[in-house]
Amino acid sequence: MTQPKMNLHGVSVCPAGEENYERYKDFRGKWLFQYDYRDTDGELFSVVMPTLTECRERRDKWLADKIKKQNQ
Repeated sequence: MTQPKMNLHGVSVCPAGEENYERYKDFRGKWLFQYDYRDTDGELFSVVMPTLTECRERRDKWLADKIKKQNQ
């Protein structure tokens, strides 16, 4: 079995400030996106959703919540 292009030995290779995603078919035959985003501070956000748009919406909410917590 070959490793997906998103990780090396199970560890995300997503560079800081960038996103990586890969579309795959799950065991039920449903298409999903594995999505990684590494913030500029190095923290990794990862999610699996049916569409890339949903992944990015979740990322944006995560970033907004993170900024809100930092400003408290």
